[in-house]
Amino acid sequence: MKPPRRLLTNHTIRRVQRHLRERHALEKQRSERRLFQEANRLKRLPLYLFTILDDLKAQARAKGVDVIDLGMGNPDLPTPRHVVEELCRQAKRAANHRYSRPDGDSERRLREAIAQWYFNKFHVSLNPMTEVLPLIGSKEGIAHLSLAFLNHDDITLVPNPAYPVHFNGVIMAGGMLYSLPTHEEEQYRPNLKSVNREVLKMSKMLFLSYPHNPTTATVDLKFFREVVDWAQAQRRLMVVHDFAYSDFIYDGAQAPSILQVPEAKQLSVEFHTLSKSYCMAGWRLGFAVGNPDILASLAKTKSYVDFGIFRAVQWAAVEALSGPQDTVTRTVETYRKRRDVFVGGLRRIGWDVPLPKSTFYIWAKLPLKFSALTSLEFATLLMQEAGVVVAPGSGFGEYGEGYVRFALVEPEANLRQAVARIEKVLRMED
Repeated sequence: MKPPRRLLTNHTIRRVQRHLRERHALEKQRSERRLFQEANRLKRLPLYLFTILDDLKAQARAKGVDVIDLGMGNPDLPTPRHVVEELCRQAKRAANHRYSRPDGDSERRLREAIAQWYFNKFHVSLNPMTEVLPLIGSKEGIAHLSLAFLNHDDITLVPNPAYPVHFNGVIMAGGMLYSLPTHEEEQYRPNLKSVNREVLKMSKMLFLSYPHNPTTATVDLKFFREVVDWAQAQRRLMVVHDFAYSDFIYDGAQAPSILQVPEAKQLSVEFHTLSKSYCMAGWRLGFAVGNPDILASLAKTKSYVDFGIFRAVQWAAVEALSGPQDTVTRTVETYRKRRDVFVGGLRRIGWDVPLPKSTFYIWAKLPLKFSALTSLEFATLLMQEAGVVVAPGSGFGEYGEGYVRFALVEPEANLRQAVARIEKVLRMED
């Protein structure tokens, strides 16, 4: 039996909007009451919308609502057993509980494992000691890269929408942000030739990320060839490629590395993470590869603010990168099946969303009948009416407005349940 039809009234919309206004007002009041005011660079940051979603989730759970959380890209699959076993073994070694050091045995071995993994996957040779840099997660490295290179009058070119650290890191470092709008009809590729000369004179970095979070867009090696040629023509413009979803490719699509372009290493670095492919999100381990001078400055910056990665975690990362890779294949296949289940379910209930070729996200335009709502208002509505958490597109930049992002980090049964709950919202009448 189909669920009874419900009315979407102006009252419902006003209630959602009132809740968000009250939430913003509360944040403002808290800030004004603080004895110690935050630095101006923090005040420049956009509101981190995921904190609002966290509050909504907490309120819903306090009321006994069974929340299905598709908001954050937090992998739910277990870390491969052989990786966990290596961590446990290495954690028992007293030597691994001292500070990490650049010339240590675990550090050297991890760099070598990264270089070998990279060659096996992309056929690009890297010097382990100068062209590889392990990180406490790629997010940390990306943020510190801005801190290492940006002065207050330096511009960073960032496609919009984007993974938030791409623009938040620039703001935290005190640099200037120049958004490159990207659109669905252009496959979410920035028009680099549209940037005027005055902006280019002050530009120091360009961020890219394919497969792309949140839009799921992909590019081919020809695109990177064009980017490198363009960047070389600008002189002293660094290209930064966030490659977190390199393994999450479906239906015959390709995910090339920018370093497969022969000249790219002269001006590029590429960031990877073990969070997604190896389900090690909480371990906080990633790496950067590419131009040795850029990596040396990044390492110098990090040396002032951290003591490196826990050595036992480094040895476990060596096991992940050097050991059996069939677990990665199974992980990717699991997300492909979830993609098919969820997209098929949304299409069945009348929400026509594209089938992504990469990542484990669904980037969906708001249903037409809800187009008068902002993405945050719609996400709030789904949370309050269906107990389903999604990420509002505006959290990824102003050009993400009008979209929401689903993260497929729940089992298929929960995804089917989420579709059933969303259907009740979609069937609300004006």
